[in-house]
Amino acid sequence: MREATLKVILLRHTPEPEETIAMAAKLCYSPSDVETLKERIRRKDQKEFVKKLMKMGHLSPVEHASFTFAIEGISRACSHQLVRHRIASYSQQSQRYVSETAGFDYIVPPIIKEDPELERYFHKFMEKAQEAYNHIVEKLNERGIKGEAANQDARFVLPNACETKIMVTMNARELLHFFRQRCCLRAQWEIRRLAEEMLKIVKGIAPTVFEKAGPACISGPCPEGEYSCGKIKEVRRRYKTEFS
Repeated sequence: MREATLKVILLRHTPEPEETIAMAAKLCYSPSDVETLKERIRRKDQKEFVKKLMKMGHLSPVEHASFTFAIEGISRACSHQLVRHRIASYSQQSQRYVSETAGFDYIVPPIIKEDPELERYFHKFMEKAQEAYNHIVEKLNERGIKGEAANQDARFVLPNACETKIMVTMNARELLHFFRQRCCLRAQWEIRRLAEEMLKIVKGIAPTVFEKAGPACISGPCPEGEYSCGKIKEVRRRYKTEFS
């Protein structure tokens, strides 16, 4: 058992995503055949055209660019929030087919780490959960119930803090929505940290598409109303320095 560390890897993405987006958009309005249109787009920088698309809010062409991430070191609590974003594909490590008897990794919330006594209590509880899991698996094995048949019921004692691994594929439009929701300071800290790591990666691949990506307040008013964090200036300053 050990504390898990967040790791985000971009496995695959649409080649030349901004060219693909430009192709999709121009196809809507051009009488040219596909091969001619493709050649014209390749000969010209599409940055200004894509920027115009983003400003107009013409986002259906943006859906033609997709990104696939491998994610490690997030909790089950975080993955439950992640999979609520429905316009995406997910493949998650199974607690039924992958045994945790050798020791599960887990995530410790920062606010708990601030209190040494509370952190010790947290680690002790993780140890107790591991003991309970192993005990249930052992007793079920004695009754001839083994493998996934034992794991699927023993996992009921595993905590939300338990680390999971997941592969995620989203198109660029859904990513923009994901960042708008999950980079917000009102989002839970773990999924916000994940979203920010993903944003840093895709900005390097499609900088024009994701130029203004992030929480809604960096390019407009806060949509949270009376629930606003009240830190719009600080958020804008941070995104200007860390994400530009």
